[in-house]
Amino acid sequence: MLSLSCKAAIKAVVYIGSKYESDQKSGLREVAELINENEHTIGKLLQKLVKAKIINSAKGPNGGFYITKEQISLPIIYIVEAIDGNDVFDRCALGLSKCSESKPCPLHDDFKSIRNDFKQMCLNKKIIDLYEQFNSGLSYLIN
Repeated sequence: MLSLSCKAAIKAVVYIGSKYESDQKSGLREVAELINENEHTIGKLLQKLVKAKIINSAKGPNGGFYITKEQISLPIIYIVEAIDGNDVFDRCALGLSKCSESKPCPLHDDFKSIRNDFKQMCLNKKIIDLYEQFNSGLSYLIN
């Protein structure tokens, strides 16, 4: 349902958020290494997230990526929309461009409820919910 880029962006935000309590900034290379993603790709994704005001960046010797108190309360749907767009929750399970109620694909009715549940989860889960699980060791960002 989510693109590989969107999944990487969520992992990156969780890692950056995990540094919130200690007031640390994270460098691009550090983020990419920790979530096991390509540095160039993560750089582009982080730029998009800064532009969408989901995270912040600071230049200079003490620079890096960081998140504010207001941003940790954002639902993860903001990340999904910034990277994959709004239509991710309307896409066909089989990738058909003309799938609809009047011309459904074979999975349409079953997948519709899954899509709706996934959208609700993205609306309900906040960035803080994800990084708190990571910080407490209850969840992981790489295999």
